[in-house]
Amino acid sequence: MNKEVKWAIIGGGNGGQAMAGHVALKGFDVKIYDVSEETCSIISDKGGINVSGAVEGFGKVDLASTDMSKVLEGADIAVVVLPSLYHASIARKCAPFLKDGQVVVLHPGASCGALEFKRVLEEEGCKADVAVAEANTLLYACRAASPGNAHIFGSKNFVTVAALPATENKKVLGLLNSAFPEFIEAKNVIQTSLENLNAIMHPAPSILNVARIESGIDWQYYYDGFTPSIGEFVEGIDKERIEIGKVYGLDLMPITDWYRKTYDAKGDTLSELVQTTKAYDGIKGQKTLKTRYLLEDVPNSLKAIASLGKKAGVSVEKMDLVVRLCEVMLEGDISTEGRTVENLGIDKLSTEEMINYVETGIYR
Repeated sequence: MNKEVKWAIIGGGNGGQAMAGHVALKGFDVKIYDVSEETCSIISDKGGINVSGAVEGFGKVDLASTDMSKVLEGADIAVVVLPSLYHASIARKCAPFLKDGQVVVLHPGASCGALEFKRVLEEEGCKADVAVAEANTLLYACRAASPGNAHIFGSKNFVTVAALPATENKKVLGLLNSAFPEFIEAKNVIQTSLENLNAIMHPAPSILNVARIESGIDWQYYYDGFTPSIGEFVEGIDKERIEIGKVYGLDLMPITDWYRKTYDAKGDTLSELVQTTKAYDGIKGQKTLKTRYLLEDVPNSLKAIASLGKKAGVSVEKMDLVVRLCEVMLEGDISTEGRTVENLGIDKLSTEEMINYVETGIYR
């Protein structure tokens, strides 16, 4: 374990505080950025973050600041642990301060996060030779009840990561693996985008549980929300995802197998597997549709995957149905643009050209 790696964590919410505290507990130098002066002040006064649950201890943080330049200064790796709705704005804030050789990892990237982040850096005139990468999901199931206190319910056995271009994969994994062996290499960012299972597990179950959500009752999102019928519908969406992967040369793992491998879950159906995922114990269901499960995971995840599917000529009937239903029910609150191949500027590339671009960084 190379403890000389210097970490910057961008984001002081649930995942950001959990990761910063955990990295610090592993003996690394770590700084954390957040837009909230109060959050940074409290973490600074405490001297770090208290981590509880699956990981226990106090992680000393070297700096908690709203000044991006100070947090990025000297960092080998900057891990962006924020909702994907903020990726573009964070790219703009990072652009003036990034240096040659640094690595930025979107953790997670949602779908097509690295493509968006790199496009924004280019638009902002960032000339630094920086590797931009994305993880397919967040390592933790976690919550931060207050600044300086993070609770980790559990962590995944593995998370896939790829750089844009994939020729930087080894460099990115070398830095991540200095603290977390759970991160493993994906072929490219199309794979990580299609392996963003939040797109599969959040929008459809949320919109299909609208009566439960708006009833005001307390419920657990996974244990109560994944009935057999909902689980079966979600498995249908997952089959569309797998077909998209085939066109891009990817043999994607079905979501049911993913639960068995990632969480050691037991069962034949998705509904049964979710019920035996111990890391989900205590994760409450929302009380409104206006949460990131729809506001973020529809435009920047499910819609992005569906867009990749349409470009590849794959039927995405179930995905489109969920996207449209969410946009209608949340009209005025949810983005109807989102990450699409058109908005990302890759709509003119053929499937072969897209694969070549994400793997080599060169348009052919």
